[in-house]
Amino acid sequence: MDAPACRCQNTSFPPPFWSPPARMLLLPPIRFQPRLTLRTLTRGDGVLGLRPVGLFGPRGGNVSIAELEWIYHGAGTGQGEWRGPADQVDPADAAVQSWRDLAAEIEALACMEDAGMHRLPASALQWRADELAEPHSARWSLLLEASFGDFWTEQLPLLQARGWQIVIAPGFAHESVPVERWHLLIEQSNGEVYGKVPATALARQRPRRLGELKRGGRSGWWMLSLGMEIDGEAHDLVAPLAGLLQSDRRWLRRAQVAAIDDQERISLRLPGGRRVDAAAALLKPVIAALLDLLTDTRRPAGPLHVSSWDAARLEDLCAQLANTTRSGVWQISRDANVTALAQRLRLAGAATPVAAPEGLAISLRPYQLHGLAWLQYLRTHGLGGILADEMGLGKTAQVLAHILLEQQAGRLDQPALVVLPTSLVFNWQAEARRMTPSLRVLALHGPERAADFSRMGQYDIVLTTYPLVWRDLDALARQPFHLLILDEAQTVKNAAARSAGAIRRLQARHRLCMTGTPMENHLGELWSQFDFLMPGWLGDARSFSRLWRKPIEEQAETARAQLLAQRVRPFILRRRKEDVATDIPQRNDIIQFLQLEGQQRSLYESVRVAADRQVKRALERSGFTGARIRIMNALLKLRQVCCDPLLLKGEAAAAGIERAKMTMLCDMLPALLLEGRRVLVFSQFTEMLDLIASELAARQLGHLMLTGKVAATQRAGIVAAFQNGETAIFLVSLKAGGTGLNLTAADTVILVDPWWNPAVEEQAIARAHRIGQTKPVFVYKLVVAGSIEERMLELQARKALLSESVLGTDAAVSEKFSAAELAALMAPLRERS
Repeated sequence: MDAPACRCQNTSFPPPFWSPPARMLLLPPIRFQPRLTLRTLTRGDGVLGLRPVGLFGPRGGNVSIAELEWIYHGAGTGQGEWRGPADQVDPADAAVQSWRDLAAEIEALACMEDAGMHRLPASALQWRADELAEPHSARWSLLLEASFGDFWTEQLPLLQARGWQIVIAPGFAHESVPVERWHLLIEQSNGEVYGKVPATALARQRPRRLGELKRGGRSGWWMLSLGMEIDGEAHDLVAPLAGLLQSDRRWLRRAQVAAIDDQERISLRLPGGRRVDAAAALLKPVIAALLDLLTDTRRPAGPLHVSSWDAARLEDLCAQLANTTRSGVWQISRDANVTALAQRLRLAGAATPVAAPEGLAISLRPYQLHGLAWLQYLRTHGLGGILADEMGLGKTAQVLAHILLEQQAGRLDQPALVVLPTSLVFNWQAEARRMTPSLRVLALHGPERAADFSRMGQYDIVLTTYPLVWRDLDALARQPFHLLILDEAQTVKNAAARSAGAIRRLQARHRLCMTGTPMENHLGELWSQFDFLMPGWLGDARSFSRLWRKPIEEQAETARAQLLAQRVRPFILRRRKEDVATDIPQRNDIIQFLQLEGQQRSLYESVRVAADRQVKRALERSGFTGARIRIMNALLKLRQVCCDPLLLKGEAAAAGIERAKMTMLCDMLPALLLEGRRVLVFSQFTEMLDLIASELAARQLGHLMLTGKVAATQRAGIVAAFQNGETAIFLVSLKAGGTGLNLTAADTVILVDPWWNPAVEEQAIARAHRIGQTKPVFVYKLVVAGSIEERMLELQARKALLSESVLGTDAAVSEKFSAAELAALMAPLRERS
């Protein structure tokens, strides 16, 4: 008796529980079995209060515990306070008792510790005694409440295999119940859709296009139901999946989702406290395809509603679920139209080849013929799209060939309206005369244009400009068009602008966008173009910002960016020069860093300190949005000091002050001319171009200049003079000459100052690096090291990454920066390492 008593006192067990009577018959240890009761305690549900100990649960919140008891002779005995089994009496009236199996008890205790359990002191919880199994039972818990899910999945089966008795109290929050079947049902909706334009409204806006797409369907929306069958009852799966996305942020990042092992058990919470465990492989396709819908906090209960334009993603989801290798998992039922629509949308990327129309005065390259086939496919099936080839690949040629095919097929019974920037009117007229001389072109431009309103129907192509479309809206709205085409479609990135609103009111059978930069600053610009092409498909502006812009741009949810890309890419054709136009010579980019010295450096720092003080005061008074004008003015001054101190208005530059960029240009340009180079010099500051022109004149270096001050009627002559070799230096402002010009006579491009958007710079470079260029093109970017200009390059890189992640290729918020980025822009000059 003494030895066992000593062993007990050296463990967590109590000493022997009885004193032997005078007559006693000792038997071997009786059968021992641990019993573990799992329960979840909640305030107000039989529990008076929760007192967290260390990390055990939040005060007043849910906490799960495990109550451990010893079972001897079929009777429960508390592991904390011993109560011996009932005495047995033999015929000789001798008391019969058995020893406790201390070795088995110690082993059971070790199992609890190995499972990560920690014993709770008696003061950890307050409860009503009748709510718990036994007041003398030992209570255990895990450090983290969330760990009970892993305990259920991994440890409980091991304990059961050891012969433990497991009791699950009603309402245990981590109980996992088996799913018999998983269900996916897709059927046509009855028309009204939450948070989006109802299908009936879409039908009113675009009856022919929507009817073409549906092919007899009643609505432009699908109703998608996700469910699971448990014990013969159907349960909704949408709410548990939405809860998973809120609690486990891994599912919002592509790389983290890929790292989740397919066999990892994922827990889904059901109403009433029960839990479902599913292999990650079972859920990955569903979450990837429906991420935007599952995370929409404003989504009403019930089935999900998916646009008919999304038929491809639904069909892809069905295919992935059908290929799941686990037995009896997904049962799929879908409307036959889903498959048909998905196939038609996919064929847009591999449209049936077409021949170039007769009478086209140029030879189309293979990728341009593919673009023509793609445009024809969109027209055939009533779809809108964005021709987003990189600048210089001949988007205008492809669209003109498309219009010519429509004319020759007899479908151009109404004109094609092309809306474009004012600077491109003469370019379009010239290109149409050169490529498609049989097409009749009318330009609604100039003060006498009203006389031509009544004659629009007599022409094949009508040209108007973004500034004029809202002024001439009444006349344009009366004329139905076969095609409505937006050139440089990013111009309508502000959907609330008058011209954007006017364009949406025009009548047209088919709609197209042309742009080499579908997105310059932020995703809202892409939404604006699709709202023109397919109203309601990406929701309204507010819901799009909530579901797409903020998660992607601010929270870097790459899984959502991938999903958005999958949605828009069927309607975007985007090719790069290096992929499709291999005969275009190489482009070499060189960033030429300069250091500010002496007085120019001191001026930069003094302007920076004053601007920083001014911006901080404005932020305190008006906040980031209200102080936007002052912020941009402060940053403008810093950029002007970098370009040339003489640009600063109202501040007389000191005599002899350094001018780093002007000095560099005065060295570079004569050297380039000696090498036989033809040079384009771009700046967004027309005053900077004036200063450069003065220096060139002083050195007797001939040049041409194109800015917004040049009349539209003179642009073509100036461009022709440069192309014909009359001079080797062409000074061009980004705004006036960044688009629509063919300047392949140049083989060198100098960007005097960086711009916020990399797309704008790419447009400028593409004036020379495009089809028709026969020589390698060298691009020099002049950047003041350590200044605001170098930090602008970092902003450009982030914007380019965002654009590529969503748009991809085939074969800034409205503010230019965030508050955090503003602080970096205003930082002092730094030396380059």
